[in-house]
Amino acid sequence: MAEVPNIRIIPPGPKAREVIERDRKYIATTTKCSPIVGERAEGVVVYDVDGNAYIDFTSGIGVMNTGHAHPTILAALREQMEKLIHFAGTDFYYDIQTQLAKRLTEITPGNFEKKVFYTNSGAESNEAAIKVAKWSTGRKRFLAFIGAFHGRTAGAGALTASKPVHRDRFFPLLPGITHVPFPNPYRPPFGVDPKDVSGAVIDFIEEEVLGKYIPPDEVAAVFIEPVQGEGGYIVPPMDFYPKLKRLCEKYGILLVDDEVQAGFGRTGRMFAIEHFGVVPDIVCMAKGMGSGMPIGAICFRAELDFGVQGAHSNTYGGNLLACASAIATIEVILADGLLDNVQTLGEHMKRRLMEMQEEFEIIGDVRGLGLMQATEFVKNRETKEYAVKERDRIVEEAYKRGLLLLPCGKSGIRYIPPLIISQEMLDRGLDVLYESIKAAIG
Repeated sequence: MAEVPNIRIIPPGPKAREVIERDRKYIATTTKCSPIVGERAEGVVVYDVDGNAYIDFTSGIGVMNTGHAHPTILAALREQMEKLIHFAGTDFYYDIQTQLAKRLTEITPGNFEKKVFYTNSGAESNEAAIKVAKWSTGRKRFLAFIGAFHGRTAGAGALTASKPVHRDRFFPLLPGITHVPFPNPYRPPFGVDPKDVSGAVIDFIEEEVLGKYIPPDEVAAVFIEPVQGEGGYIVPPMDFYPKLKRLCEKYGILLVDDEVQAGFGRTGRMFAIEHFGVVPDIVCMAKGMGSGMPIGAICFRAELDFGVQGAHSNTYGGNLLACASAIATIEVILADGLLDNVQTLGEHMKRRLMEMQEEFEIIGDVRGLGLMQATEFVKNRETKEYAVKERDRIVEEAYKRGLLLLPCGKSGIRYIPPLIISQEMLDRGLDVLYESIKAAIG
């Protein structure tokens, strides 16, 4: 590990530029944010096509929780590949789907009968949750939060409210979605004190929204992210979700927990909602579930099931290879003590980030749970004006020094290394971050 990080050619190098040019010509515009062209990876290290070695603080946007090319995951994939790759589990049967489903019902919160529906992505999981909620309740409306990100498809995109670009030119999306303020302690809505923000949001939902213009008996579900992801890695106060759950129960509204980015050990618990002591009715998952294989799922109260064939289905959901990878992923997280590692190193990371906050005025806030941490950069700590350009320069300085980072929110950076990372590698990455901030702010 002595040569990591190792930048031989400042990215993008000549081979990388060739790939980037082909990408621009043939691939639709998406969300590229750094000119890094990956070639291979192992553990927490990514190598690009020009021979550079980077410490990965992105985990493929929270996908590679078990690290790159984990031998247990690879072995499970090889074993299943030699047996059967695809057999349309929506129309036929195979046991590995039932094995994984049973495991998911065991590890998700709630001591009650559950069922599973398989998907291929986080957005598709949230789409499935919308349909389950509509079908089971007979209600058609939903509540979601300002700053939320639940995907970019028509239904999930209607729940999303983190950036205007997600909606620009796509109106109308799914109707019946009402967004309410999120209890952000750093930027509390209504101008209230951070300690009062949970109650203020709950009161607003009940008194203003449900009390004045949205009939409660028409609301099927409230969608939450236990930690808002794309919106800035915002952790609400610990009393918020218990209060929200009580409000939902009062009006017969389902609570849908989007764990797509926060699940599968990322926060030091298998699912982030466990930190808050709340049991949701539906849990949506993807990303870290398959260690790189495209798989997602929803796990929900059994009584919410469609009960008729054809109400919802897909072709690739619960693909055999993806199921094998997901089963192996769960076992690696639990058997290898990754939850303990996340808790220990998450505390260490937060301490170091807070030390940087003491030194650099540009860091307005440090927040997160486990290895799901973020810093928000501001031009002025009093006004909290977003430091967007400065944030972008820090990301650039970091990859030039061999650290891969991703932005979040308006002016935040998220730090989500694989859960297998050692303290030595974590500190190496944080050292690069420190140097990158210094270089970016002059």
